[in-house]
Amino acid sequence: MRRTQKRFSEILIIALSVFICFTVSCGVKSPYYQKQMSIPDARWAYAFQPEFKINIEDTAAHYDMMLLVRHDEGYPYANLWLRMHIKAPGDTTFSEGKRIELELADVEGKWKGSGMGSIWEHRILLNRSQQPTFKEPGTYEIRIEQVMRNNPLSSILNIGLRIEKRRL
Repeated sequence: MRRTQKRFSEILIIALSVFICFTVSCGVKSPYYQKQMSIPDARWAYAFQPEFKINIEDTAAHYDMMLLVRHDEGYPYANLWLRMHIKAPGDTTFSEGKRIELELADVEGKWKGSGMGSIWEHRILLNRSQQPTFKEPGTYEIRIEQVMRNNPLSSILNIGLRIEKRRL
């Protein structure tokens, strides 16, 4: 009898674990594309312009684009100005690029992102006017340039791009 109870308890624990994993994973939206690049020595120079290559097959879908920024406590500003250049499939040059301001701290200087120790990470959704439109299938290239007054810009550790397919 005890063996049967023990076996039943083991099965119940496994089933409950599977149910919890399934429930938790359903709430997490996986990205269509995500990549981060390290900034050399945490000093982002004008000349360092990370490039991201995204293959878009479904041009009828709608996408949400986020910029990922990781910095340390020493970052001296509440915002970060960037320029995002785009090269569509078949193009030979990048577009001039849209100027984008990312707000990293509120008016009181409190970081908006999530922090762990002295490292802060921000996932900032771009509004629709800032996002590129994917009109034709193929590989799009996105280049991100920092356009702050400081060169190099200190305390930026990573810059990244995340794209999610929007569910309508």
